[in-house]
Amino acid sequence: MRSLSERASFWTAGAVVALALWTSACPTMIYPLYQADWGITSTTVAWIFAAYPIALIPVLVIFGNLSDHIGRRAAILLGLAAELAGVVLFILARDVTLLLVGRAFMGLGVGLSLSPASVAMVEFSAAGADKRAGAIGTAVSALGIALAMLVGGGLSQYAPYPLRLTFVVLALTILAVAFFALGLPRHTPNETRSRWRIRAIVIPRGNRWIFAAGSIAFASSFMLGSLVLPLGARIAHQLARSDNALLTGALLSVFAVSISATALLAKRLNLWTAVIVGAVFSAGAVWLFVVTGTTHAIVVFFLASACAGIGYSFNFAGGLTILNRYAAPHHRASMVSGGYLVGYISQGIGAPALGAIVTAGGLMSALVDGAIAFSVVFAISLIGASIVRRSLREAATVS
Repeated sequence: MRSLSERASFWTAGAVVALALWTSACPTMIYPLYQADWGITSTTVAWIFAAYPIALIPVLVIFGNLSDHIGRRAAILLGLAAELAGVVLFILARDVTLLLVGRAFMGLGVGLSLSPASVAMVEFSAAGADKRAGAIGTAVSALGIALAMLVGGGLSQYAPYPLRLTFVVLALTILAVAFFALGLPRHTPNETRSRWRIRAIVIPRGNRWIFAAGSIAFASSFMLGSLVLPLGARIAHQLARSDNALLTGALLSVFAVSISATALLAKRLNLWTAVIVGAVFSAGAVWLFVVTGTTHAIVVFFLASACAGIGYSFNFAGGLTILNRYAAPHHRASMVSGGYLVGYISQGIGAPALGAIVTAGGLMSALVDGAIAFSVVFAISLIGASIVRRSLREAATVS
């Protein structure tokens, strides 16, 4: 196959990013159907969701720098192959075992493809357009989540084979994107010719407070995801009284749209203001989900989804900027990888914990307990950011 142009390579890499987020969220609208048709518990649903970050964590630790050695194209194709395997297992699944294995393959695939695709978007963008590449990367990430909600909701509501058709559509899309990915350049100038080896994530002693502040803000966004993605459809159906899966998917897609819209604003705000705004909106979102359960109002659910997206975007952008801006340059990649690691660990713990509470005490009990626990984390994020901000100011004054 002929190599793609630089512009086509940029958009192909963007499609890989969107697919990674679509794959990560693809079962969201189908979880309630598994519970209704297969009789599985909320705890089981949470573990199906958590299999994704649990599989992704070792990929980040072991293979985080793989594309620097084997090339962006090779790493992307490996990731797409693993994503496809996971989606096919969902198509074939007749029990929970295949769903768990399928989610693990999805985590493996996203872990292998998302980072090199994000880097490739910068490498294939015009000179000096790295900020534009970052903004488009955020937008296509949100598009991937929105597609998972809308395609899953629409097909499960109006098409045959509601447990499988959405995954068939995703599998065909992965194949189409993989075809174009074959035309990506084998290597880029920024790759290294040295042999690949496992490199430990190292947080230098002088950067540990900075890492704590950045990773907690980062983890806050992942914790919101552990509430919205596995439980969002059930909250809409059971508490907001939405009986139409497409409407539910549209309401949940507000979460993704808010992430994309807010990402542009987050770049203009002062870093510490962004962290504060992220914590406030995140706390507001989880308590609005609680209010949804007491009022049964779709409008409140809509506001909760929008606030969750805004909080997610500010938390993610604020945490990532702290880790990038204040880390020692030769430890920057390690700091960011460590931040992702903390984020996915929090998601892997948070989702099963919420699922167990839902199974034991019901959905409202889980929302209240989750709102209290998450609010504590958001408060810690604010305190940590304040401590680091003050210490940086003092250091600047001394110097």
